[in-house]
Amino acid sequence: MVMLHSSRTDEWPRWLLLAGLIALFDQAVKLGVAVFIPLGTRLEIAPFFNLVHVRNPGAAFSFLAGAGGWQRYFLIALAFAASAWLIWMLRRKLPRLESVSYALILAGALGNAADRMGRGQVVDYLDFYWRAWHWPAFNLADVAISLGVICLLGATRTQSRCARSGAESS
Repeated sequence: MVMLHSSRTDEWPRWLLLAGLIALFDQAVKLGVAVFIPLGTRLEIAPFFNLVHVRNPGAAFSFLAGAGGWQRYFLIALAFAASAWLIWMLRRKLPRLESVSYALILAGALGNAADRMGRGQVVDYLDFYWRAWHWPAFNLADVAISLGVICLLGATRTQSRCARSGAESS
């Protein structure tokens, strides 16, 4: 496989630091929301965006939200298992975009796991909408996970394209 702009194997602490800083920033924003925006409150920022304070006991799109409480421990365990795998991956020599994507996903997993451990549920605060249609509220950790997945898809596409062009020129 062709490796574009590979990160060195000794760079993994930097990727962990990046993930940790993003997770800490996520927790700081969630703390600010919890302290300054009463639960259930909506603050209109723009005609398409609100800051809200809602709690989600489930996963993305409130998946498992009504499961009765066991999902908290399941989602925490899942986040720790995923985090261990992501850290293991970051210790390998990877293309830089792939390292960035794993660090972003790790940051999001840690940010939401910290919420579940400390609050029993995740604080969501970003509410985008158009007229009466609202996208489910989300947070910075969710953004990090989503961006990480998008970067990972881009890295995979770039690697497969380079591998194909390398095979064609052989």
